[in-house]
Amino acid sequence: MKHIIIGTAGHVDHGKTALIKSLTGVDTDRLKEEKERGISIELGFTQLTLPSGKKAGIVDVPGHERFIKNMLAGVGGIDLVLLVIAADEGVMPQTREHLDILQLLQVKQGIVVLTKVDLVDEEWLGLVTEEVKEFLKGTVLEKAPVVPVSSVTGEGLPELLKLIDKAVDDTEEKISTGKLRLPIDRVFSVTGFGTVVTGTLLSGKISLGDTVQIMPQGLLSRVRSLQVHGQKVEQARAGQRTAVNLTGVEVDQVKRGNVLATPNSLTPSHRLDVKLLLLESVSKSLSNRERVRVYLGTDEILGRVRLLDREELEPGQEVFAQLEMEEQVVAGKGDRFVIRSYSPMRTIGGGTVIDPNAPKHKRFRPEVLAALATKEQGTPDELIDQFLTGKQGLFTLEELAAATGLPGTEVDQAIKDLADKVKVIPTDKEDLFVASQVYRQWGLEVQKMAENYHREFPLREGYPKEEMRSRKFAFVSSKNFLYLLQALQKDGYIVVFEKTMASPTFKSQLSAAQQKQVDALVKAMMDGNLQPPSWNELVKKMKLKDTEAQEYLQYLLRRGDLVKIGDDLYLAAERFKQGRRLIVDFLKEHQEISVAQTRDLLQTSRKFALPLLEYLDRERVTRRVGDNRVLGAEAAKIS
Repeated sequence: MKHIIIGTAGHVDHGKTALIKSLTGVDTDRLKEEKERGISIELGFTQLTLPSGKKAGIVDVPGHERFIKNMLAGVGGIDLVLLVIAADEGVMPQTREHLDILQLLQVKQGIVVLTKVDLVDEEWLGLVTEEVKEFLKGTVLEKAPVVPVSSVTGEGLPELLKLIDKAVDDTEEKISTGKLRLPIDRVFSVTGFGTVVTGTLLSGKISLGDTVQIMPQGLLSRVRSLQVHGQKVEQARAGQRTAVNLTGVEVDQVKRGNVLATPNSLTPSHRLDVKLLLLESVSKSLSNRERVRVYLGTDEILGRVRLLDREELEPGQEVFAQLEMEEQVVAGKGDRFVIRSYSPMRTIGGGTVIDPNAPKHKRFRPEVLAALATKEQGTPDELIDQFLTGKQGLFTLEELAAATGLPGTEVDQAIKDLADKVKVIPTDKEDLFVASQVYRQWGLEVQKMAENYHREFPLREGYPKEEMRSRKFAFVSSKNFLYLLQALQKDGYIVVFEKTMASPTFKSQLSAAQQKQVDALVKAMMDGNLQPPSWNELVKKMKLKDTEAQEYLQYLLRRGDLVKIGDDLYLAAERFKQGRRLIVDFLKEHQEISVAQTRDLLQTSRKFALPLLEYLDRERVTRRVGDNRVLGAEAAKIS
């Protein structure tokens, strides 16, 4: 079933709330102050059942100029607007401001409702109707039908309902696939249940038990219960007015303007790249760095406008700009926004978000403007190519879709079209993507870093993987970094070992002097049989520098010339094998061996006998039983 949200707009006291009550039987003025003053201050919500049986949510917004920010919080999620104009007064200041807002938000589906027709005669009604049609020329509602009604007598209400029914059929439904986005317009607490938030579900769906994230704070919560128009449901879909009962979150941790989202699907930012229009009706130009009020979704944020190609924006002009917010916000590519002057507060412009996570741009740069033009109007291929070329990272298809605002199917096709420009890195779960030129640059840089490392440490196997990641690829997770290394090895940039990587041409070679030192170290360890000197004793005896000695030690361990059996205790590999063979043979004949027997068998000391047995325990060649050892599972493999 299609889910549509209808919103009202219009000047204060033009009969919006009375109209909704006549259509639905519900008074959306819920606050005591609203009842006393006879005007809507906050947003009102209800549901309308149409003659066809279809249902639509209704958002009743305040018309008083002091509450325009509340109006903006409700109008962002609507699909169809009822622009309400009182027949006895005609077009008034907030009528104009509300229409400006509808124009800036591009709410194209609408019906103009002339209310209070019971207060005027036919001639006056005709004059007002003509005035309204003239007023709407050149706007998004230029072709909207105009319906005269009376909430008192009921005149025109059946015709209005038929028009709404038809408009609902013609209205495009919001997308229920993709990530959850629900801009929050109300937050309150229910005794026994805790925090409840409401809003219009812009995309995706939400189900009982789902884990959700409150942005931009990043708070995680779980959905305890759901309601759509007062009815408990197990799932809500895009286009529905939804109330969400959240667990683990206090009321004071959430506010209007926050967004309920799929975890990790939105990234908070202080900067938005935008296409900005200054309304032709405003009285003065907008200066670079001017402070404004930005209305995005249900949020109101203070910020400054950075004009990228001029010092002042004249009324009626449209340009690329950057909004620098005083607080973090979350947005999606293509989101519409409105700006109002800081003081006095009046609607002066708005536009479209081009990049919701924009870097700071230098002004008066043609390449910056060209890039923004591509982001705004480019083909899927151009958008994917531009994004990947300008980014250091590995991205999933889902992340590319979120960054470019494109559907996943279009991203997938664009990647296929850009086969020569996009490097695909397979993983166990999903492919990762990077621009081919970025990938090639990475490969050359990693290879060069490895070669420099080899020159500095010629005895080492290669550059440590984790050190390479932290220095060069901190933006890539440890797991994805391993997939990247596999790809770089396959393409011949590097050779990958268990913990290191090396240049494909690298071979560890000792100089004549180094070979002499290594031979002397191995001979000393061999001569010591199964009771050789400790490594530190040997280093001192041979007068080696600590750094040099450490390089030799790691080299000999990696080559397998030495075996480490304990702290600062090493055996020549050949002597180790001899000792292991003697212990295994003894156990085959006597079934068990003690530390003292091991010491005597190997003609060594307890200092070496016990660590050697513990080493063999770890290798499962022996197994400890009480104070003795017996044969372990791996003993049969010892020849």
